[in-house]
Amino acid sequence: MRLIPSEPENPVLSRLADHLVPAVGRLTITADDDADLPPAGIIAANHTSLADPAIVLAALHRLGARPVIMATAGLWRVPLLGRALAREGHIPVHRGDPRAPQAIDLAQRALEQGRHILIYAEGGLPDRKDATEAAPGTFRRGLARLAHRTGAPVIPVGQAGARRVTSGSAMKQLAGLATAPLRRPRLHLHVGPPLLLDGDGPAATAQAHLAVTAAWKTAAAQLGEPMAPAA
Repeated sequence: MRLIPSEPENPVLSRLADHLVPAVGRLTITADDDADLPPAGIIAANHTSLADPAIVLAALHRLGARPVIMATAGLWRVPLLGRALAREGHIPVHRGDPRAPQAIDLAQRALEQGRHILIYAEGGLPDRKDATEAAPGTFRRGLARLAHRTGAPVIPVGQAGARRVTSGSAMKQLAGLATAPLRRPRLHLHVGPPLLLDGDGPAATAQAHLAVTAAWKTAAAQLGEPMAPAA
């Protein structure tokens, strides 16, 4: 896999994730033979747990990418985290708000500056209480719109194992995080080959969903994780 780093101004969150994740799990990374990481592009990952953004950032940091994250605007209200997100130029997504289109504008600007964008196209976490792996949910259209507007390639990423760190009710998530350093569950991230989406409609969204799902299946298979039946 050819790696071309994208240099941010001050990737504190990426470095912090790369230091913290080994304390809670055993992270491994694979990639398809043709999975080049281009100088700039849209990294689309599946979202299964509150733990997986740190896991994805840690893996990407090791691969030479320090992406700009598109994330729900509520995170900017979290003490310390919000300041770090703002300082590093990550992008708040104000869903159902007149400011929502600004996220696409900011992401386009970052791509034009040679950055990677990390996007969770599902737009939220699955409503499940167990720790079982399950395929990515339905994608929102923002990913396809951004790719069509910018011509940027989409790099599909699948991660598995994060639900073994945190999942379920709030109490179970706290317990999982507290015991993870003792359990050190296996975590895996797989990178698929970049693709150019065909348009910005439902077909393009389905194309991206299929690619991320394939990357996730490979990651889950690496761990031998049981998978929930398709909905």
